[in-house]
Amino acid sequence: MSNNSSTTTPATTAAFHMQAVLSFGVSLAAVVIGTVYLPVDGWVKAFLAIAVLYAITSAFTLAKCVRDKQESLTVVNRVDQARMEKLLAEHDPFRAAA
Repeated sequence: MSNNSSTTTPATTAAFHMQAVLSFGVSLAAVVIGTVYLPVDGWVKAFLAIAVLYAITSAFTLAKCVRDKQESLTVVNRVDQARMEKLLAEHDPFRAAA
């Protein structure tokens, strides 16, 4: 009666994880190199560096919030599913009405 395929998410593969890490590293390196070699004053470079750091920390915070929301919904769905399975297991349609 249990259908776990709807409540579980597939695990992230090691290859996908490595791709995400490498992609982040390459993009960060590109921005850093571009900022260092940009032909502008130091304060402009500093401003761009702070802006990039702010964008990165905001992205990590947003990703954490989305993950936490999904995890909380998964827990709620599992509790609801367990309650429904318990009700269905205890239901006897042939039992005499009391």
